[in-house]
Amino acid sequence: MSYPELNVPIRILLGPGPSMVHPRVLRSMATPLIGHLDPAFFQLMGEVQGLLRYTFKTTNLFTMALAGTGSAGMEASLANFVEPGDPVLICVNGYFSERMYEMAKRYGADVKRLEKPWGEIFSPDEVEKAVKEHRPKLVAIVHAETSTGALQPLEGLADVVHQHDALLLVDAVTSLGGTRLLVDEWDLDIVYSATQKALNAPPGLAPITLSERAVEVLKARKTPVTTWYLDLQLIGQYWGIERAYHHTAPISMIYALREALRLVEEEGLERRWRRHERAAQTLWDGLEALGLELYIPPEYRLPTLTTVKVPPDVNERMVRRHLLEDYNVEIAGGLGALKGRVWRIGLMGFSARKENVLMLLAALEDILKRK
Repeated sequence: MSYPELNVPIRILLGPGPSMVHPRVLRSMATPLIGHLDPAFFQLMGEVQGLLRYTFKTTNLFTMALAGTGSAGMEASLANFVEPGDPVLICVNGYFSERMYEMAKRYGADVKRLEKPWGEIFSPDEVEKAVKEHRPKLVAIVHAETSTGALQPLEGLADVVHQHDALLLVDAVTSLGGTRLLVDEWDLDIVYSATQKALNAPPGLAPITLSERAVEVLKARKTPVTTWYLDLQLIGQYWGIERAYHHTAPISMIYALREALRLVEEEGLERRWRRHERAAQTLWDGLEALGLELYIPPEYRLPTLTTVKVPPDVNERMVRRHLLEDYNVEIAGGLGALKGRVWRIGLMGFSARKENVLMLLAALEDILKRK
């Protein structure tokens, strides 16, 4: 049996990820390979670390990109900081905070939930009350919940958590590079993300940064990390001054991330954040002009991911199918508790452009008229 040459459709990716990859990033991936222990590659790793520090707004030495998707960043964060019996508090208000809860249980944590309905956010007072009650070693929260489109305010949360000698872990998968994230100013301890959202790159790497406070806790573990591949102390020796072999790095993906982060730096974070905000506002105004209702209130609506309520007389799958088949545009349906109830529209990185928004709005208007 013979197979034809690879020929996939060129989609306009406006879902929750992956987002569209900048042409410069795609070209960088065609760069010839060098070895993962080559001094020239070590130099590239150092450049990636510097660019990640710029993008995370941090000076943390322990800043690197894990070989794996955003879920690998989540797993590494929990596996390395949770020992059997450790009290852990998970702020649960969506699909991905539920995933953190499940992972923490698998690593033997004594897990408590601070729970809100999907799409709502947590106040510092609510977090403080739960921290006082449960005295956790670690508090985990999602900055930008991809399942709901809610943006969790982080200012002041670390003060509450640190007053009770806990660490603050933040999922920034859908926020890094697309909306304001200030790791040092907000005093965040463990922050992970992913390359396929607002960073313009394909899926495959999970940027992560640890505060000095978190590094000290990591070094003080009493038991070995139960995952060898995601052991941050071992990986840190490869990304650190030792450059000690740990695994074969995904070289082409490091090329891609470097070029994606160069694009972030060239644009400037403030300008980039404003671009995402403008694109999102154009989308929100246009959706409401079509008579559609947005799921999240404007005061904590996430610019990189918008959830739209599906009208009761509309077949949500049929709309997505027509968008894909007639307009070559991908958006997504809801996850978990919101399955069948919302559409999820992503405007991240290279996808967050006015022409994409206007084209999507025109396509939706045409499709909804057919129902």
